[in-house]
Parts: sequence; structure tokens; C-alpha cells
Amino acid sequence: MRWKLLLRRLSVSAPRVIVRSHLPWPLRWAVVAVALGFSAAIALWAFEFGREIAGLDRNQAQELEQLRSEVGRLRQERDSAQAVANTAGSLLTAERATQQRLGEQIRGLETEGQVMKSDLAFFERLLPAAGDGLQVRALRADPQSPGQLRYQLLVMQSGRATGDFNGRYELLLGGTLDGRPWTFAMPGGPKPLQLRQSTRVEGLIEHPSAVVLKTVQARVTDAQGEVRASHLLRLP
Repeated sequence: MRWKLLLRRLSVSAPRVIVRSHLPWPLRWAVVAVALGFSAAIALWAFEFGREIAGLDRNQAQELEQLRSEVGRLRQERDSAQAVANTAGSLLTAERATQQRLGEQIRGLETEGQVMKSDLAFFERLLPAAGDGLQVRALRADPQSPGQLRYQLLVMQSGRATGDFNGRYELLLGGTLDGRPWTFAMPGGPKPLQLRQSTRVEGLIEHPSAVVLKTVQARVTDAQGEVRASHLLRLP
């Protein structure tokens, strides 16, 4: 029996035997610490080497601070330039508004000047007229809007004429409508007119808006319907 056991141990089917060396625990921890330290040293060397390859200086923090300072300075300059631009824009807007107001005032003064010239020409006719009798000294017609005409009429009595005049006046409009001759009498017929030396009347006449006005005629008649004075105004 013993012989068989000895042969089984020496044969191929004999059980495997593992030989392990036994190290104490402190020595094992020392080996692990050395391995970790070596790995950390390699990692730190790789990091520094990578920084040198990438062109990063060790004074990166100082350069970053300088860049931040430069960015702050540029922002201040930008804010100052923006403030100057805003001020210039406000001044430009105010100047444009002032110019617009001045333009409106100039146009208003020009309009007033034209009205004053027209009024002056109208009132100059108040000067004594040569001759005797009733006269239409002035007639002015100003289109207000399509279909409306404002008129002013000045009638004077001079010379040997004495007493009050009681009569009527009327206006006759002339022009073209759709290319054809067109005439129009004042709506409502002749209107009463009374004066001793002079009188001024004015009013508004409505007419078809498509009419092209060319003439305005004023006629003054006495109580019997006889024409005592007339005046023809040609419109431009």
C-alpha cells in the first residue's frame, strides 16, 4: 500500500504543489509605497513636460493677472468711448431738432411775409382813388382746398358821391370742367352791400372740386339792379 502511494505521488497524476514565499506585512506596505511614489513621480514629470510642450510658462498666474488688468482697462476705455458717443448722439439729436424748429419758424415767417405783402397790396388800394363814383378797389381770391375759394372784396365811394350806398354784390367764377367752359354764380344770389366811404367784405365759396378756376369777377349793383362797378381777377 505504501508503495502505491509513493508511485502515485511521483506520477503525473500527483497533486500540484505551490511554493510561496512569505513576506512580512511592513515590508509589503513599503514595496507598495515605493511603487506608488514612483508612479506619482512619473505622472508629475509627464505633467510638467506637457506644460513645457504646450508653451505654458510657470508664471501663468502672473500673466493671467496682467491679462485681467488689461481687459479691465479696455472695458473702461470702451465705457468712456460709449459715453462720449452717447453724448455726441444726444447733441446731434438736439441740433437736428433745433434745426427742424428753425426751419418750421422760417417757413412760418415766409408764409406770414407773403400774407403781409398781400395785405399791404390790398390796403394800399385804400388810398383815395382818382375819379368819382363807386369803385371796386381790390379783389383777392385764395383757394383753400379742393372745392373751396376764399375771397376778399374792397369797395370804395369817392369824389362827388355823397350819402350812403345801398346795393348788392355778387361773384362770378369762370374756368373749365372736364375740358369744357364753366361758369358759376355765388350760391344764394347777390348779397347786400352798404357803405358810406368804403367797406370790406369776405367769405367762402364752394364749387365742384374738379373745376379749374381761371377768373373771378366781382359786380356791384344798386337797388334797381344796375351794375355800378365791376372788377375781373385772373387766377394764375
